[in-house]
Amino acid sequence: MSARTTLTHRDGSVDVEETGGGRRRVTVRVADPSIFVPVSSCETAYPVPLVEAILAVKSPAFLCDEILREEDPRYVERNIRFEVLSYAAAGEFAGKRLLDFGCGAGASSAVLARLLPDAEIVGVDIDAGLVRAARLRAEHYRLERAAFFVSGDPTAVPREAGEFDHILLSAVYEHLLPAERAALLPALWGRLRAGGVLFVNQTPYRFSPVESHSTHLPLLNYLPAPAALRCARLFSRRIKRTDRWEDLLRKGIRGGSPGEILGVIRRSGGAPALLEPSLLGMRDRIDIWRAVSTSKRSPAFLGAAAAAMKLCRRLTGATVTPSLSLAIRKDTA
Repeated sequence: MSARTTLTHRDGSVDVEETGGGRRRVTVRVADPSIFVPVSSCETAYPVPLVEAILAVKSPAFLCDEILREEDPRYVERNIRFEVLSYAAAGEFAGKRLLDFGCGAGASSAVLARLLPDAEIVGVDIDAGLVRAARLRAEHYRLERAAFFVSGDPTAVPREAGEFDHILLSAVYEHLLPAERAALLPALWGRLRAGGVLFVNQTPYRFSPVESHSTHLPLLNYLPAPAALRCARLFSRRIKRTDRWEDLLRKGIRGGSPGEILGVIRRSGGAPALLEPSLLGMRDRIDIWRAVSTSKRSPAFLGAAAAAMKLCRRLTGATVTPSLSLAIRKDTA
């Protein structure tokens, strides 16, 4: 009979069952059946203490999702491969320092270390529990060129973290409140060395016809805040009826836009240059969106949607995709 460990949490419980070959089956049960659970069961090579550390900061509902973010090559790894390495080859990161700001429990940092073995990866997050989980992930993989810091301020990088050749905001920007965005981008820009690149990806586009990040409701992005809040409470099972507008902003309901991000940097005195991809068969940001969306939509839908976006770009000059995959180089003013 397979060995089984049961982990308890105030929001449910988790069974971790040994399946052999260093693999384990993780099965979650939530106490409240109305809570949205993206993935209820998964297999992993993580040891039980690492699973327990992730459970403590992610809750049963999002435990498997967090595990798969790093272990499933079709998840964060696919995104970073196309959203970073289509702009610069892996060899260009050798000997460079890359900041993974908002690293969370370390999924993106572990993926970066795997894709860029000769780079130094520095993870920063405001949550000490998430940083502890990220460090355990790094220990699991014996990542000697990875370090993690706790920031006491969501708009600042710890001084001891130093300066960076590149900075990554992976599924982070959309969770910042407007005032935090205005403070953080100049702070990051100040830590980025000249010629370095700020990567912003996995952030939903502010004016996408479907708000697919938090509520999955159509046309919500075009409503004023009070109406959007009412509709979200009434029609989306992904949020709580007691959520306030600030709660929804924190969950990423409004996303971001290239104009907003570039505008904040320019107003702080920066000289940002928006880059276009040229590697891995990518010719523009529409190609990136199509490449990272292959597991979510049918090829026919993706092809038609990409063709419509390219037509829109030819007619208007604007590149509009449901999610952002931006690379912004720091030029000298």
